[in-house]
Amino acid sequence: MSRAASVVIVSPALADANNGNWRTARRWQELLAGAHPVRITKEWPDADAAADAVMLALHARRSAAPIAAWAQAHPGHGLAVILTGTDLYQDIQTEAAAQRSLELAQRLVVLQECGPEALPVWLRGKARVICQSSPALPPLPRDAGQLTAVMVGHLRQVKSPQTLFAAARLLCQRSDIRIRHIGDGSGEPVLADEARATRRDCPNYEWLGALPHPETLEEIRRADVLVHTSALEGGAHVILEAVRCGTPVLASRVPGNVGMLGRDYEGYFPHGDAGMLAELLLAGRAGQQAENPAVHLLGRLAAQCALRAPLFDAAAERSALLNLLQELESAR
Repeated sequence: MSRAASVVIVSPALADANNGNWRTARRWQELLAGAHPVRITKEWPDADAAADAVMLALHARRSAAPIAAWAQAHPGHGLAVILTGTDLYQDIQTEAAAQRSLELAQRLVVLQECGPEALPVWLRGKARVICQSSPALPPLPRDAGQLTAVMVGHLRQVKSPQTLFAAARLLCQRSDIRIRHIGDGSGEPVLADEARATRRDCPNYEWLGALPHPETLEEIRRADVLVHTSALEGGAHVILEAVRCGTPVLASRVPGNVGMLGRDYEGYFPHGDAGMLAELLLAGRAGQQAENPAVHLLGRLAAQCALRAPLFDAAAERSALLNLLQELESAR
């Protein structure tokens, strides 16, 4: 692809939202710097549309209008749609606008290995897996006298925080297992009320609310384990951040998490199963106290995560992006 080819990234959220879509768009802009001019916009076409050679559109449903406009202006070439968890595991089943976006795109980008399996069979040939990336950072000092688990995710039904609340209640007598929960509660006040009630009743549970990203990353690096309870995910960035920091993960066994951590990973629990999550946390704590390394669950999980860490390296993500752009330009 010509170095001069201009790329437009359409994101349904911009810098003021600072959510996953925006952070992906901004990271891709930085990764492609020097190889392609890249701009980010929410609406297309706009005043700068004439120079755009390729569109990368985040979210099949929420970016449906720019996707349709691009397909009309550039029929049959230059369009990739990046699919979120709600795209893959929800919207494309029922939403006509999302389904149309899949048909119009020349490439469909998924963010973890199980993503193509959620697509209709006749569209899987368009799919490309591009794993997101995060810097490799060393763990921070941890308290050997307790197990610290951290969960990162806004209090939304799709993140299933109720599973964490229930597990905290099952473990409320265990002063050696501490649960720290990071996430904004303003979107669904009922869940925020449940978090406050759990904090009131369970001394070992702390709801910290939303934290700036650097502080959140420090919490992940200091934790013994990351807990991820989601009902569905397209490819949770917090999981790869934990993997790149050497923090093992306990995750719901849903396709988006399995696509990140691998089918044979030991650290899964059935979605919504607070009892199993509590058992895994207990096993993790027991392993910390055992003399035999073979029973150290968290150590085994950390070793499995270390094998996955190269998938989430920035050089790998940049190479996959460049390959995608070359495919899109070659198809013109």
